[in-house]
Amino acid sequence: MMIGRRTRTSIAIAATALASALALTACGGSSSADSGNGRLKVVASFYPMEFLAQQIGKEHVAVTDLTAAGVEPHDLELTAKQVGTVQKADAIIYLKGLQPTVDQAVAQSSSKHRIDATAASPLVDHHLDEGTDEGAGDGHAADGHKHEGPAGDPHIWLDPTRYAAIAKSVGDEFAKADPAHAEDYKKNTDELVTKLTALDQDFRAGLKDTRTKTFVTSHAAFGYLADHYGLTQVAINGVDPESEPTPARLAAVQKAAKDNGVTTIFFETLVSPKLADTVAKDLGLKTAVLDPLEGVKDPSKENYLTVMKQNLANLQAALGATATPADAPAAGTPAATPTGAPDATTPAATS
Repeated sequence: MMIGRRTRTSIAIAATALASALALTACGGSSSADSGNGRLKVVASFYPMEFLAQQIGKEHVAVTDLTAAGVEPHDLELTAKQVGTVQKADAIIYLKGLQPTVDQAVAQSSSKHRIDATAASPLVDHHLDEGTDEGAGDGHAADGHKHEGPAGDPHIWLDPTRYAAIAKSVGDEFAKADPAHAEDYKKNTDELVTKLTALDQDFRAGLKDTRTKTFVTSHAAFGYLADHYGLTQVAINGVDPESEPTPARLAAVQKAAKDNGVTTIFFETLVSPKLADTVAKDLGLKTAVLDPLEGVKDPSKENYLTVMKQNLANLQAALGATATPADAPAAGTPAATPTGAPDATTPAATS
């Protein structure tokens, strides 16, 4: 799990921010989420949670995303104002264990409607065996078994079926928090789940027949996706994108790439591609983006569905797929909003 990095510092900062926020609240301080203009005041911890809130709540919610667009969510350190926003939220959507400062603020919140994504989709420990390519993000630990529990790989939103389960829990909780609009929340949830189901079907069809089932990525963020679609992820780094791979790990990645006919080393948008570039150069391979969707740089131009469509196209190109969904963009091209995609062009309010 990625909570080990900078945990002590983050928790210390969160504690200070929390104390300041409580003091501000006592003195009548306010935040951007305080005035929802009659709408449900929702706090989302980072982009995948914000997207669900916007798509399910639509005009009935005022959403504050704690993690700004283009910011790596693991780096989040809450300000006193942000902690105050969490305190006054009607509903909170977060992924427990991913952002320690958010966890601490949520624990102190008086909101009765806290939606922890891991409750709807329990985490799996996609353990990275440093010495071999076994267990390199394919959903299995060194002992060959999957492990579920409070610690594990947090990237559950990259499996559309798991993301749909989280969406349903958000819709249910919004209905409890705002019964007057319960029917709208159910309708919006059903529409989003339908789109996620279609996305899942596209991935299944698009990745069914490929030259290889193995892909190499700089960061072990795609274990759930690999599990669900019968692929093997070989990751240079573990679930912590800033960890340094050992020489044994690099040797294992190179061997796995050669043995499985890998043509592409994937990197991501919010982390430096230097490591992926180095490995690709050593092996004479190409590089391409596989976006873990921890955030988007410009929510007005891209959203969860369009980025996932682009991920599918890039995987198909790298794996040598024999079929391409008609509406998938070509690898390396900007993702265009498909017909019928949800309206995600309005950025979340910032605190």
